[in-house]
Amino acid sequence: MSNSKDILTNSFSSSAHEVTGNLLKRTKGDKVIWAIVVVLTMVSILVVYSSIGSLAYKMNKSTESYLFKQIGFIALGVLIIYFAHRVNYTIYSRVATILFLISVPLLIYTLKFGSSINEANRWIKLPVINMTFQTSDLAKLALFMYISRQLSRRQNVIKDFKKGFLPLIVPVIIICILIAPANLSTALLIGGTAMMLMFIGRVSLRHIMLVVASALVPLMLLILVATHYYNKEDHTSKDLPSILTFGRMSTWIKRVQDFMYSDKSDASYQVQQAKIAIAKGGLLGKGPGKSEQRNFLPHPYSDFIYAIIIEEYGLAGGTIIVLIYLLFLFRSIRIFQRCPYAFGAFLAVALSFTLVIQAMVNMGVTVNLFPTTGVTLPLVSMGGSSLWFTCFAIGIILSVARNVEQMEGKEPEPELEPVES
Repeated sequence: MSNSKDILTNSFSSSAHEVTGNLLKRTKGDKVIWAIVVVLTMVSILVVYSSIGSLAYKMNKSTESYLFKQIGFIALGVLIIYFAHRVNYTIYSRVATILFLISVPLLIYTLKFGSSINEANRWIKLPVINMTFQTSDLAKLALFMYISRQLSRRQNVIKDFKKGFLPLIVPVIIICILIAPANLSTALLIGGTAMMLMFIGRVSLRHIMLVVASALVPLMLLILVATHYYNKEDHTSKDLPSILTFGRMSTWIKRVQDFMYSDKSDASYQVQQAKIAIAKGGLLGKGPGKSEQRNFLPHPYSDFIYAIIIEEYGLAGGTIIVLIYLLFLFRSIRIFQRCPYAFGAFLAVALSFTLVIQAMVNMGVTVNLFPTTGVTLPLVSMGGSSLWFTCFAIGIILSVARNVEQMEGKEPEPELEPVES
């Protein structure tokens, strides 16, 4: 009997090793990026478990249930990365237009009928599985795939305003306008990243500066309004006229005021608690699971998770996280430099820029370098659909890296030919 058990055990063990070996052999792409994914997801599990207590208490659930939920999200996310990186990246060029055309009506539907959370219609609820996701995540991914395709196809006319610039900027404007009413910070991040991508893609600097100047006008007006309606004597916000209370305008004004006058008594409660967490963390932190501000920060497991990282792991831990994201950007730029085809190069750098800029903005909000936003820390914040879209973007970057590795040392396969239009 014992011999039979040993045979079954050995057979199962050898099968498991064989499956693992086959997966490792089929896992290609930049090994450093794969390592970064592993490190950040491990950090996510540790910090989310540490910071989830207040939410678990509020929802009358155990912290372990949220831990296993996050592990499940991460496991599915890693599978998404694996399958996305196995697809030849030229396929994404073929579906870019379709995804972009799908994302536009989805954003319109979200604005009108989306689920309202924190006074913003950013989510739509999927039937059957009863799960919500932000349509802006899909739109952002689709937009950068589409822009990368257009940049690669219009290099011969890229300096021309009508043939080169307009086909690029119009989709950006459409997406940003549809996202801005519910999520201004995401719209600004998408617009800024798109401008950087166009600069890398040799778009005329004069055309780019024209768009930047046009975008700065409403931002400056927002700052002027926030300054005008702030009472500097008692450090409170003045009553806004009805014309400035539509949509989320009042929220934007309040956040700008909190940022500009953060040293005053009515500064944002979130920012104040984040500063306390950073001060308590010191150089080496209080230790894993020993955060105190997790009980006071409104969203310590998502928007302000970086504050919990610094409190528990100190300035040293926070610096390491910053360096990890910069390393991810550096490796993606290496892929951009090595890729022989324009679409793959633009796609890799576009998706890496948007993820790293999002991470820097999230961390910058925590240390009060930017006004409060609703963006999460990629691969670290607790999430569902946002985590999966991040994993899909990383999978696409690794797909480009995998194909670059395959093409080096042999004749590359033909990609989609650029066309003038």
